[in-house]
Amino acid sequence: MRVLWLSPWMRTLSRVHVEALQDAGHDCLLVTSDQHYEKTRPLPYERVLDPRPKDPRTIGPLLKAFREVRAWRPNVVVVELVWDPRWLMLARLAPMVHLIHDDAPHDETESRPAWQRRLFSGFSSRAKRVVAFSDYVAEQLPYPASVVPLTSDVRERDLPPLAEDRRDFVLYGRMSPYKNVPVALKAWEKHLLSGQHNGDRLILLGDGPLDVSEQDLPPRCEWRRERFAYADVLPVLGRAKGSVVHYRQASQSGVQLLSMQLGVTPIVSDSGGLPEFQPPDEPGIGVDDVDGLADAFARLSDPAAAKRRGEAARLHFERTYSADLVGAKLAATLANVAT
Repeated sequence: MRVLWLSPWMRTLSRVHVEALQDAGHDCLLVTSDQHYEKTRPLPYERVLDPRPKDPRTIGPLLKAFREVRAWRPNVVVVELVWDPRWLMLARLAPMVHLIHDDAPHDETESRPAWQRRLFSGFSSRAKRVVAFSDYVAEQLPYPASVVPLTSDVRERDLPPLAEDRRDFVLYGRMSPYKNVPVALKAWEKHLLSGQHNGDRLILLGDGPLDVSEQDLPPRCEWRRERFAYADVLPVLGRAKGSVVHYRQASQSGVQLLSMQLGVTPIVSDSGGLPEFQPPDEPGIGVDDVDGLADAFARLSDPAAAKRRGEAARLHFERTYSADLVGAKLAATLANVAT
C-alpha cells in the first residue's frame, strides 16, 4: 500500500506508526507540522507544514505538498487530529481512515471551538473506517469504530536500558486539572508521615495550569516546570519506582504506555486508568482515595519490588502494545479500506 498519514500534532506517535508500516513493506508519506514539543529534523518520509489557516504564507507550501502527494497516488489516507480545514484537499486523495484518540475532552482546558468540533465530526462521517485505540473509546462513540491498540510514541531504539537501581516516583505530562495532582500531593505527604518512606522524591515533570506554588509542595517533592524533550524525560522516568497516572477522567494515556515500555509500574485510578491498558495484578485506586494512593507508594518503595513489578509491566507492553504488533493490526485495517 501507499499510505498517506496526516497528523499535524501527534508527530512522534505517527512516526512510530509509519515506520512500523514501512517495516511491513508499505510505502508511507507523513504530512505533519512542527507543533509537537519534541523538536526534530524532518525525516525523508515527512513533509512538514505550518497548519495555521489564517496565515497566507502557509498556502504555497500546502499547495506544493498537495501536488506532490496527488502525483504519488496514495491508496489510503489516515487522518489524525487534523484541525486545519485546508487539509481536506489532502484527505480526499484516497479512501480515508479517521483515528480517534479520545471521545471527549478530559477537562475544560482541552475544549475545542465549535468549528473544530464540526470539522472533527465531518472527518468521521466521511471516513470509510473510524479507528479508536481502546474498547472504552470505541464504545463511547456514536458510530461504529474498529479498535487497534495504542503504542508508545518513543521508538525502541531510543530507550535507555532497563534500570537496575530504582528510585523516586514521577508524575509526568502537562499538569492539567484531570491529572488529579492535588490528590497525588496529599497522598505523598501521607506517605512521608507513614514511616514507610524510603528516601524517594516525588518529581513532577511538565508545565501546565496547575495552581500550586513551590511553597505549597510537600517535602521531598520537586516540580520541574517546563516542557521536556524525551532525552531529558526518559532517564528520570526510566529509573523510577512508579509512574503516577492517577487521573480523574478515563484516558488512553501515552504516559501509561511509556511507563510500561520503560519497565516502570503505572499507578492509576479506577476512573482514569483504562483496565485494558493496565498490567495484570495492577488494579486502579479510587480517584479520591488518598490512603490507597499512599499505600501504593509504600508498596513500591522497596527497590526490588519496584524492579520486579516494573519488569512485569514491560512484558505486558511487549506482548500487547509493541509497535510491530500494533503496526500489523493497523496494516490489516488499512488494507480493508485501500483502493
